[in-house]
Amino acid sequence: MFQGCLLYATTLKERNMKKIIARGFRWLAKIFEEEQDVIFQPELPKVLEQKPIHTSTETKGTINGNKSLEKTTGKKRRKKTKEGEEITIDPRDIRDVMELMEVPFLSISKNRTAPINYESPDGTIKIRISCHTNHYLASIYDWDIILCVASKMQEIINSGNDIPPRTLVIPRHELLKAIYKIDANKQKKDLKSSLNRLKSTLIETTIRNQDDRYEAGFGFLDSWGYTDRKDVREFRITLSQWLYDGICKKGSLLKVRPEYFKITSGLKKFLYRTARKHVGNRNKSWDFLVETLYEKSGSEREFKKFKHDLKKAVSDNDIPSYFMKWIEKDGKNYVRFSNKKKEMEKILFQKD
Repeated sequence: MFQGCLLYATTLKERNMKKIIARGFRWLAKIFEEEQDVIFQPELPKVLEQKPIHTSTETKGTINGNKSLEKTTGKKRRKKTKEGEEITIDPRDIRDVMELMEVPFLSISKNRTAPINYESPDGTIKIRISCHTNHYLASIYDWDIILCVASKMQEIINSGNDIPPRTLVIPRHELLKAIYKIDANKQKKDLKSSLNRLKSTLIETTIRNQDDRYEAGFGFLDSWGYTDRKDVREFRITLSQWLYDGICKKGSLLKVRPEYFKITSGLKKFLYRTARKHVGNRNKSWDFLVETLYEKSGSEREFKKFKHDLKKAVSDNDIPSYFMKWIEKDGKNYVRFSNKKKEMEKILFQKD
């Protein structure tokens, strides 16, 4: 009888340890929790004409000269927010533009002057990114600002009450906090330089422009300004119509991890955006040919050097939310991306 009790106690102890281990793995899995792939965006009524930047009036019951929906259908018409309204940004709630994560709209290196030319294998997507003389192309580092603007526009859309304006005013400290910058004086100069590049970079593309609705040579921004007084330090940013339309399109944005802003390598920023776009929160991994990554990155480095840098980045394996692995099969080199949370869940299920 004593031996039976001892055996039962030992079995009970093993079960309790198994439960403790399982709880531990569930806790680790939560660390890598990622939001669902596509952020919901309700369809917006088309805004054909926006008020000037300095106006502070709201549309009342009509949009584009149409009668209020409240009178005709009983539904409340969404109002357009004030142009230039000051906003706040939650660093934990940052979003990227999905269609611009797929192809090389941005330089992954700083101080690039050579244009980016890209055409998809089927020839349906064509891109040319260039800049004026004595200017640099907008880089993936400059894009951090657009992530903040897109995030606030998403918040306005999700509120269900307003149509986001093309012009937003962002307090300097809010912008610096969102993109994890500390030195305000130095970063103010950097932000101004970034905004200049976003405005001066010229875009020619067939994406959402098959009918030539947008003139060739449009940029990411139409204008920007900075106010620096004793009581006010803020940026005023006006998106180009092309970028604005892309952000407001239903299902166009993906949530990204706040740790993305801490990535200092342009190549690793590109790899994170690639993984976020194609793997997301899925349970399946995604393999990319090295040559395909080279084309999608728009890198101006020689392929041999790019491959060397890529292999080092994969070896570091330190981008947020995703694992990277160098794969060789059928005489070709691939990079495999997988979701960290899903990989942890696999380990958890194996333990159970």
